[in-house]
Amino acid sequence: MGQFENPILPGSHPDPSVCRAGSDYYLVTSTFEYFPGLPIYHSRDLVHWRLLGHVLDRPSQLPLRGVRPSGGLYAPTIRYHSGVFYVVCTLVDGVERSGNFVVTAADPAGPWSEPHWLPEASGFDPSLLFSDGRAWWTATRETDEPGRTEVWLREFDPVELELVGDEHVLWTGALRDSVWLEAPHLYEVDGRYVLLCAEGGTDFEHSVVVATADEVTGPYRGSPLNPVLTHRHLGRDHPIAATGHADLVRTHRGEWFAVLLATRPYGGYVYNLGRETFLVPVRWEAGGPVFSPGTGRVEMAYDLPDLEPHPWPPEEHDSWMVLRTPDEEFWSAPEPGLLRLRLRPDSITGLGTPSAVFRRQQHQSFQASCELAFAPAGPSEVAGMVLWQNNDHHVRLLLGAGREVVLVRRAAGREEVLARQTVGEGVVRLCFEATGQEHRALVAGAGEWQPLGEPFDGRMLSTQAAGGFTGVHIGLMASSEGAPSTSSADFVHFSYRAKHA
Repeated sequence: MGQFENPILPGSHPDPSVCRAGSDYYLVTSTFEYFPGLPIYHSRDLVHWRLLGHVLDRPSQLPLRGVRPSGGLYAPTIRYHSGVFYVVCTLVDGVERSGNFVVTAADPAGPWSEPHWLPEASGFDPSLLFSDGRAWWTATRETDEPGRTEVWLREFDPVELELVGDEHVLWTGALRDSVWLEAPHLYEVDGRYVLLCAEGGTDFEHSVVVATADEVTGPYRGSPLNPVLTHRHLGRDHPIAATGHADLVRTHRGEWFAVLLATRPYGGYVYNLGRETFLVPVRWEAGGPVFSPGTGRVEMAYDLPDLEPHPWPPEEHDSWMVLRTPDEEFWSAPEPGLLRLRLRPDSITGLGTPSAVFRRQQHQSFQASCELAFAPAGPSEVAGMVLWQNNDHHVRLLLGAGREVVLVRRAAGREEVLARQTVGEGVVRLCFEATGQEHRALVAGAGEWQPLGEPFDGRMLSTQAAGGFTGVHIGLMASSEGAPSTSSADFVHFSYRAKHA
């Protein structure tokens, strides 16, 4: 039997949730302030995944305008029942709308319905259980103590998409002084109810904990084995950290697996890739789940599931997204391989929707490059590439007035010009390259690539430096920085690839 390698979805793919429909598997992850929201992936072997699209791909579905960095869409859950797919999720700190909602689809590739908002559903991280002809909604909410939460349950009407009946508090956590009991998923296994949660926060102390009950409404009793999965005892130099936020799935051949988030620190305890999606085998003992039997920790490789391997044809393995919900389409593709961005006044340092598209960084060492055809028509017009964590932590590589390419680092909201170079007329090639945490920018006109300035430390782009919940994204951008403009910038032959030693 062969093996597969973790993570199964590299780059910023946090809070995974999975469901099975026959012999097909579907997975969604959080996307926070990015549009479109909630990518949905399809697999037939739990190892190879292809992007079907996004659950929320219409502006009417996703009111993200003005949302802060790492606000927006948190912790979706996907479930399948009687020919219908359900996704429940929380929109956090929305300016136009916040709270919990549900969307449905007959086909996971879409179209998905408009959100049905549930103002009576307090808290965050909702999930659904379909059991014995009934449906149940679980979620987490804060209590009066800072960082302390509780999991609650109510019956859910899957036709009217409403909560009905009485509310029940199920659990307040495994450890006495723990914080942030969250991500509750409820399952019925062999006639008993199993409540799987995350605990300890979503960084180094993250963990998976479990409680069980004979009745869906409880009482729930924590397992004496809690936490059933964590890496916090392995130290900050372990190659995988922050394991938690798991969801279980049983294959059509009877095996159990869990998808969960974890991080891969490098260059010290920092992780530019954000929280990624991993897959681990699960076995049941004494009515509870045993994660990664034999080691009790998430490994970089496991034996393949007992499923027919199903790799998909080679294709682009990541999607392009924009920041927040766009009021208009500022992008076009006049021909294959050409992306045209229309310059608009929105600055990438603000909380609007700048003329920029982003894809995830998915490797610790990588090279990303493009060809740019752009003639600035005014002193404020710029276009180029950006290594993006958030509006106050990023690095820009931009062509501007006077045919000058400028490398700018913005850290904690303060900007520093690292290097500048004048280039000739015509197409300009731009490149970011990383070897671990050593990053550098390169530029070329008609000749060979030339380094622009000195290498710089990429750790300022990490979650530890910038805060929030997302990983680094690589962007193509164009802006007139507050001035009116009719200009556009053409990006040709964008390339992203892993860089091997």
